[in-house]
Amino acid sequence: MNHPVAVITGAGKGIGRATAIELARRGYALALAARTDSDLLQTLSAAEATDRGIAVPTDVSKYAEIDRLIDVTLDRFDRIDAIVHCAGIAPVRSLAAMTPAEWQETIDTNLSAAFHLIRAAWPAFERQRGGAIVNVSSLATRDPFPGFGAYGAAKAGMNLLGLMAAREGEPIGVRAYTVAPGAVETGMFRKIMTPEQFPKEKTLDPADVARVIAGCIQGDLRYASGEVIYLHRTAT
Repeated sequence: MNHPVAVITGAGKGIGRATAIELARRGYALALAARTDSDLLQTLSAAEATDRGIAVPTDVSKYAEIDRLIDVTLDRFDRIDAIVHCAGIAPVRSLAAMTPAEWQETIDTNLSAAFHLIRAAWPAFERQRGGAIVNVSSLATRDPFPGFGAYGAAKAGMNLLGLMAAREGEPIGVRAYTVAPGAVETGMFRKIMTPEQFPKEKTLDPADVARVIAGCIQGDLRYASGEVIYLHRTAT
């Protein structure tokens, strides 16, 4: 199979699904991860990539499952050209009300998973002398909604992780980016904000974010490796 290969977490819905569709359109084979197998199969179908894609149900908060995701991908395709970490959770809790378990799950899913994906894919990148890493962060790192302390902290850590991955990856041709959108029209966002609270005309479309991610991977933004790329809807 003569296709570059992208591993995408959170691929069952939202930005992850949009990224899978965009990368498939650009000729990528896909290894898709999310907790729900049926969502992943729907994404493969929407991306018209059932012949060059695999669905790997994965709980990214568990590093052993991330290791399995990377192993399965390499067994199937024998290479990895890009990893895109879209999976995330965003509990709305004040710091006083948040439980230790909620804090830990938020950090594990958003931040630690990004590290474990990089760690697991790194030997393949070294062997290939190249690769791209894109982590989806958030505008909440600098302008969080009330109750987004844990989420914002996890995403802020992701911003620095991307910078270090870019610096450490440069000698072997690895580029790393952090894409930090504002409000995106996804199911996760609509569990937090109703259309009355935050109108749809103020949100980003997941496909718009996906096109920026694809530009990072394909090198359109190669000179921005290590940077946090903030995206937000401007008034018209």
